[in-house]
Amino acid sequence: MTVPGIISGSSEVTSSPRERKIIVANTLPLQSKRDSETGKWSFSWDEDSLQLQLKDGFPPDTEFLYVGSLNAHVEPNEQEAVSQTLLTSFNSVATFLPKDLQEMYYRGFCKHQLWPLFHYMLPMFPDHGDRFDRKLWQAYVSANKIFSDRVMEVINPEDDYVWIQDYHLMVLPTFLRKRFNRIKLGFFLHSPFPSSEIYRTLPVRDEILRGLLNCDLIGFHTFDYARHFLSCCSRMLGLDYQSKRGHIGLDYFGRTVFIKILPVGVHMGRLESVLNLPSAAAKIKEIQEEFKGKKLVLGIDDMDIFKGISLKLLAMESLFETYWHLRGKVVLVQIVNPARTSGKDVEEAKRETYVTAKRINERYGSLDYKPIVLIDRLVPRYEKSAYYAAADCCLVNAVRDGMNLVPYKYIVCRQGGSLVNDSSPRTSTLVVSEFIGCSPSLSGAIRVNPWDVDDVAQAVNSALKMSEAEKQLRHEKHYHYISTHDVGYWAKSFMQDLERACKDHYSKRCWGIGFGLGFRVLSLSPSFRKLSVEHIVPVYRKAQRRAIFLDYDGTLVPESSITQDPSAEVLSVLKALCEDAKNTVFIVSGRGPESLSEWLSPCENLGIAAEHGYFIRWNSKKEWETCYASTGTEWKAMVEPVMRSYMEATDGSSIEFKESALVWHHQDADPDFGSCQAKELLDHLESVLANEPVVVKKGQHIVEVKPQGVSKGLAAEKVIREMVERGEPPEMVICIGDDRSDEDMFEGMLSTVTNPELLIQPEVFACTVGRKPSKAKYFLDDVADVLKLLKGLGDSSSSLKTTSHTEVAFESII
Repeated sequence: MTVPGIISGSSEVTSSPRERKIIVANTLPLQSKRDSETGKWSFSWDEDSLQLQLKDGFPPDTEFLYVGSLNAHVEPNEQEAVSQTLLTSFNSVATFLPKDLQEMYYRGFCKHQLWPLFHYMLPMFPDHGDRFDRKLWQAYVSANKIFSDRVMEVINPEDDYVWIQDYHLMVLPTFLRKRFNRIKLGFFLHSPFPSSEIYRTLPVRDEILRGLLNCDLIGFHTFDYARHFLSCCSRMLGLDYQSKRGHIGLDYFGRTVFIKILPVGVHMGRLESVLNLPSAAAKIKEIQEEFKGKKLVLGIDDMDIFKGISLKLLAMESLFETYWHLRGKVVLVQIVNPARTSGKDVEEAKRETYVTAKRINERYGSLDYKPIVLIDRLVPRYEKSAYYAAADCCLVNAVRDGMNLVPYKYIVCRQGGSLVNDSSPRTSTLVVSEFIGCSPSLSGAIRVNPWDVDDVAQAVNSALKMSEAEKQLRHEKHYHYISTHDVGYWAKSFMQDLERACKDHYSKRCWGIGFGLGFRVLSLSPSFRKLSVEHIVPVYRKAQRRAIFLDYDGTLVPESSITQDPSAEVLSVLKALCEDAKNTVFIVSGRGPESLSEWLSPCENLGIAAEHGYFIRWNSKKEWETCYASTGTEWKAMVEPVMRSYMEATDGSSIEFKESALVWHHQDADPDFGSCQAKELLDHLESVLANEPVVVKKGQHIVEVKPQGVSKGLAAEKVIREMVERGEPPEMVICIGDDRSDEDMFEGMLSTVTNPELLIQPEVFACTVGRKPSKAKYFLDDVADVLKLLKGLGDSSSSLKTTSHTEVAFESII
């Protein structure tokens, strides 16, 4: 555990022009080239790199620092010189991973394990994807550690913002947060995030989730990806999320981890500049001449199993089969980008693509007409832009893709300026898979299920026969969105949210807890501190009247304990406290009066407030009393059938019957379904009980209905008021509890003792069990800590009693 600390000063983090943005990605936004004759390295900016393009969202004087690997191997004896060149000339820091580590980290874990899994591909058989390999995972962690070391060498943690890109570096946040508890850290995932049913198969699922949760802001392209991530956090880590003023936030050990949902955009200037090249203009004319009199459908995809190229070809085959009048009039130009991965799957996809294309061309083609044109080579950017500008329809048929900017690029190039046809209005038609990240933002596109080849064929036919007016309207709608949500807008919006997420960093105390990849930071109020025996005993000794309120489950008895009755140690501690005549000790619990009175019977002077204070007994010789007017049982007859119907509909849920309340539990139900049903039940009961004297409350895995005014806080207030009325106002009040209901007790206690009507000003020690956000001022780590503190107070009472008896005996002798 690291030492807690707080930096003094304003909680406002003011911006300054010298604040740096540190962009960390797998590769640097640089192109590397080594002269074969001299052996010297030369470097240049990669204008197509996202890391470089995102600068457009910031003022020109914003300083950027890039951390990542080069796209070439640099020998160890050259690394120092290259590092100096990169830092001084390009503000870049290279990571220089060893060759074997680079291979295992990138080719092994990233591309053969994470990437397929995030695209919903499970290694069901040894020849169908790679099974999890612990050595590759260790290489992934080692590579992330090297990245963190390089970031630590250059970061100014109080001022710099760190923005990590993509799935290659998902445990990097843990290393950085461990070194700098208050680091300002963002992460954006550029791939899909799979559903919990897929993600939970990953043996290191918790380590990766905790790594991401060590960020302040996590970005996703779509709500679906964010929803899957939140579901995984709920199901695997038990974390709940809520929307705070329009921003989704996860409470993680006192820190709020915010979720950002915004698809990345394209660089408008880069696309337009390429389109304005003379070579692009010449290529557009060449394409228009080549396919004159024909409708041009364009596809541009990487050669991999998720881009759906073979399904696209089958859809075109269905198009020619079903809509025979389009034969000879429609051409699909499919540009195949080089594969980013290798393996049997890629080779098989490539083979199927060529076989299918050959079959279609032989069946529906002729000497002067090829319905399918495959371009399988490295195509220059100007040539791609020309095809975009000339195409009548763009078909993106991926079965799973994180974002896919092909539709965006197509729309921008179709806008095209004077190169397409200056006198005609701009038009475009899009047919896109519903499984790609850009699909939700393209509301004018025809969305298709790529697996349904007949549906795709019908969509292409609809796009080709669409009226010019409709094509123009759809194009204008898309172009307006894409031009206003470009890469600069995306970067600026993300960084604004990151600044907002980090603004409270210096107003809280931080503790680092956990080991290895389980490390996380506990962030709490500066005034929140551990309650020690040494701190409380002097006040305890001085006080002539004391009120002590103790929760039961999770405070005196561990929640995980199989038997819930108190141990001999608990009974001994309680008896010692109760035997001191200056003490009024109460157990305040949600449990029923029967079990509490049975378990605590050895402590005759112990007060009990059962069912959250609905029943109160001052000691074992007194009768149980209720401090609330009877509300009758009519409401129970209304509540029970409603709860029972939800219990029957929700597997794993149950109903707890109390004399004062009815409680629906769903902790053993499916987390998502149970939470959804709890919200529905809450709304249902509130409408049914609108005119009844009861309240409906949603707690941790429960929905509870109880009479109005029943809470631990009001029970504690009643005890203190009665002590004041007896002429025994407490000079010291101690409250200890661990759960949400105890927060009511802490809050009620603080409002009671500050009530001017009572004319008391006792010293208050409100203490929660466990280091977590609380209304209490103090904390104790666990049940053992609670018992240690109470034993210290009991021993203090015994020593005071002994001292008092000695003084009395001495006076009698005199």
